[in-house]
Amino acid sequence: MKFVRRMDLTAQTRIDIALLAMVWQGCYGKMTQIAQQHHISRTFLYQLLATASLHLAVLFSDKRELPTKDPGSLHKMILLLRLEGHCSLQSISDILRQLDLAPHSVGYLSEFLQQTGRRLPSTLTMASKKFVFYLSDEIFSINVPLLVTIDAQSTAILKIELARDRSAETWKTHFENLEDHLFVPLGMASDRGLGLVQGFHAACETVLWVCDYFHEFRDLFILRDQLERKAYGLITAEAEALRKFENARSEEHLQKRLKHYESAVESWCDFFRIESSCIGTMCY
Repeated sequence: MKFVRRMDLTAQTRIDIALLAMVWQGCYGKMTQIAQQHHISRTFLYQLLATASLHLAVLFSDKRELPTKDPGSLHKMILLLRLEGHCSLQSISDILRQLDLAPHSVGYLSEFLQQTGRRLPSTLTMASKKFVFYLSDEIFSINVPLLVTIDAQSTAILKIELARDRSAETWKTHFENLEDHLFVPLGMASDRGLGLVQGFHAACETVLWVCDYFHEFRDLFILRDQLERKAYGLITAEAEALRKFENARSEEHLQKRLKHYESAVESWCDFFRIESSCIGTMCY
């Protein structure tokens, strides 16, 4: 990765940006606002913040020792760059190398983040019963399904797990585990995944389920394209039947072409009536 130093960001400008970042640490949205205001990336902003913190720590330390030599501080910086800065592993490695911090290899970073992820619980635990409305879905990591359920109001991840499959039984266990952690579902919204929906109904028999609008309208748009192609095909067939009828000369051909035309019109009317009824039912 090649970095180019921006000449318009003078030393004083960089100091001012770092001071702003220090003042507004922990305030939601301020880092993004500062980055946008100065036309820099959040990664670069966190790099400035980390560098300023290191130099201030050295300046005010009696022993003049870098606190980031402590593995705990290094790990904290890695997590900060990964989760808040959204840095790639290679970018984190480059930043640590520039700060003369070790270990900084991509392999070490990958292993550390994987170990940290394994230590985190996959399900939130509540001290008492909490009523929530579930939003559940399936995402994939290297073709392996991740089952995710979040709280619709707070968007907090209630449970996320790497599953062996997406079957109804796996989803049933997923929702039962949430109940064991004192979550009580008021309902759930999801797509129409068979395993997901069947598993929810098996675990929460009397609880409301609704299809979320995103997937519902997406399915309607897919259906629209299919119906549009079929409708244009019927219209073309009707127009062709009418053209042949108008070109017929003998009485026999006129009657034959008329029947073909009436059949094409009837097919179009049946299609319109049936499909309109189906779309109305889906929307309802």
